[in-house]
Amino acid sequence: MASRTIHALLLAVLLVTAGCLGTTAAQSDGGGAANDTRTIDVSATGTASAPPDLAVVNVAVEARADTADAAREQVASDVASMREALREYGVPDDAVRTTGFSVGPEYNYREGSRELVGYRAYHAFEIESGVDEVGDVIDVAVGNGASQVQGVRFTLTDESRSELRDEALTEAVESARADAETIASTAGVSLGPLHSASTSNVGYPRPIPYAAEASDGGSASTVVEPGPVEVTANVQVSYDIR
Repeated sequence: MASRTIHALLLAVLLVTAGCLGTTAAQSDGGGAANDTRTIDVSATGTASAPPDLAVVNVAVEARADTADAAREQVASDVASMREALREYGVPDDAVRTTGFSVGPEYNYREGSRELVGYRAYHAFEIESGVDEVGDVIDVAVGNGASQVQGVRFTLTDESRSELRDEALTEAVESARADAETIASTAGVSLGPLHSASTSNVGYPRPIPYAAEASDGGSASTVVEPGPVEVTANVQVSYDIR
């Protein structure tokens, strides 16, 4: 009885295995036809540029004192003066954001020892403004408490960025199509419909020109010279060929 049971089980295993092999072969035959599709794969880059319509200024207020609390109070006072001056100039509060804050000791290191020389407080801000106003914003900030200008960045508003991205992608796709047609013509085949397409991240390089020169009145004023913002888009496309 045990022998018949084992024989039946072996026969069932063989039948199941044979069925699986048949299904795999059929799938392989069906997939072979799909794999006969021939394609031309190309990649291309498109660029678009426009004048910046948004400036971002990074400034910092810092102070040193004998105690941490004195340094903090001095920075707080200078920050309040700077913020009020920016409001009076016309910069809204939501265009000014804190990007860093610290209060800590400062030491003088010599001959393997250290000596406490005081405390430093630091408060950094990011200020958004129109491109034409960025020089005035810097002057207002520095003239009312800011002790550092850490950089100026020219960029685009969300609406302008979206428009420029569309232009760059359009140019990239058109360039890819032209390359694929040239390859197909040279190879003696006909270009078919689009098989697949993808794009990688779009890049937004931001030029940061910065200059200062004297005004007619003899006082120093900040002058900025923004260059265009360029957007770069990369695409990878595949076309069927006949």
